[in-house]
Amino acid sequence: MPKLKTNRGAAKRFRSNGKGKFKRAQSHRRHILTKKTTKRKRHLRADAHIAEADVKSAKKLLPYA
Repeated sequence: MPKLKTNRGAAKRFRSNGKGKFKRAQSHRRHILTKKTTKRKRHLRADAHIAEADVKSAKKLLPYA
């Protein structure tokens, strides 16, 4: 049986944790930062989890995560 390929785009975006959930970075923190408040930018630093509805597809994209 051949090895399964990992989707490289998903591998760069998601990291799995011990409970089988996937962490992701928050969006809206790449550019046009001057008009965003310091508080808003600080809260965007924290990781978020992908939605429960997307976990099944993430597991297919990352078979070894």
